[in-house]
Amino acid sequence: MSRGATTFEARLRAIGRTHYHHRHPFNVRMHEGRLRPDEIRTWVRNRYYYQTRIPVKDTLILERSDEPDFRSEWARRLDDHQGREDEVGGLELWLHLAQAVGLDRDEVAALRDVLPGVRRACDDYVAFVEGHSRLEGVAASLTELFAGELMQGRIAAFERHYSWVKPEGLRYFRNRTAQAPRDAEFALRWVCEQASTPEDQERCLVALETKCKILWRLLDEVEEACARPRLSRAATLRQDPRDDGPLCVLPERAIRLNDSGLEVLALCDGRHSVDEIVAELRRAHPEAGAVLDDVRGFLSRLERLGVLVRAA
Repeated sequence: MSRGATTFEARLRAIGRTHYHHRHPFNVRMHEGRLRPDEIRTWVRNRYYYQTRIPVKDTLILERSDEPDFRSEWARRLDDHQGREDEVGGLELWLHLAQAVGLDRDEVAALRDVLPGVRRACDDYVAFVEGHSRLEGVAASLTELFAGELMQGRIAAFERHYSWVKPEGLRYFRNRTAQAPRDAEFALRWVCEQASTPEDQERCLVALETKCKILWRLLDEVEEACARPRLSRAATLRQDPRDDGPLCVLPERAIRLNDSGLEVLALCDGRHSVDEIVAELRRAHPEAGAVLDDVRGFLSRLERLGVLVRAA
């Protein structure tokens, strides 16, 4: 390998050390055993949407190649996720994980409760692969360079801290400890061979950074959904003396609430997560449909205004 290629590979690996989602606070708390069961379930439910996008982006990459060796290697990724006659694929194994943490596999597979922000992040990954060169798409997949080690740590964390999760649910992680390094080895070698100019290498580095950012966005959305808001000590609910309407009074301002806002605040007791608040409102108002997605934005605004804080 030339000196330039060695430097390029080192730069790719450096992105993983600093930008890969193993550093995200949600993953850190997961591996330290500090996640609640509802947080684990929210992550599993939403991460499945990402799992369904992987074969989509791999198919896009495969369609752009007529090289037999490349096609054979990349097609194996599709088999790993979708399964073969003699082997269960990653998508099915993730549903086994969903069952192991106490979720209904059919509800997870239906993708009904995927957070809107998670959908956007995962769809952006597919759009990136579709809108960029095969080289950049393969470079974006190089997050797998760092996935094997993450999976090993995750298995150990689940076995140590989350004994309530049925052991058979961890098979997805076990498979990825072997699959991810194997796939990454081929992709890294191919990218280093194909990125023959400084401009190509820069595009590959940007692609990998973009993928890392997408993984962070996914976890940002999950972490936000798992927050348990409560009324801050500085906020007081009162009636407006002019018309008895509900007010939230802060030291420097008063915020007028409608009945819907008051109903949402009543659930902000420090025990319900944002995800649970939305689910409760959906049960109470099934006719509201997608309008309830705005609840997350409403809660975020109230947090910025100092009305709500997150329970420890």
